[in-house]
Amino acid sequence: MAGDDNPNSWKDKLSPEQFAVCWQKGTEPPFTGQLLDEKRAGNFVCACCKTQLFLSNTKFDSGSGWPSFWESSSDQAIRYIKDQSHGMVRVEVCCNQCGSHLGHVFEDGPQPTGKRYCINSLSLDFVPD
Repeated sequence: MAGDDNPNSWKDKLSPEQFAVCWQKGTEPPFTGQLLDEKRAGNFVCACCKTQLFLSNTKFDSGSGWPSFWESSSDQAIRYIKDQSHGMVRVEVCCNQCGSHLGHVFEDGPQPTGKRYCINSLSLDFVPD
């Protein structure tokens, strides 16, 4: 189903909570995501199409309540979209393969990139090494 960014095609394949985050641009409550405290070596992939998005060695504890990464796994993994909702200007990040909403990226992360990809656990799966 990779490459199919029609939200309705995912409704029967995801939990209602995953569908709300991934295709209705929702946000899981902070400090509730299953992957927040994941510390094993491995890869974080899109919950929808399984495209590799983040490597475990780029994950850090931002204290924000969501899994945070300082870099995506490749320049082609993420789609960036200007988000002016909720009275703010942010940069939304989506899976570049299927279009699923992941979260947002901010410019207050650690070096070497200075980025903080703030990602919903519900939009990710973890594949251990």
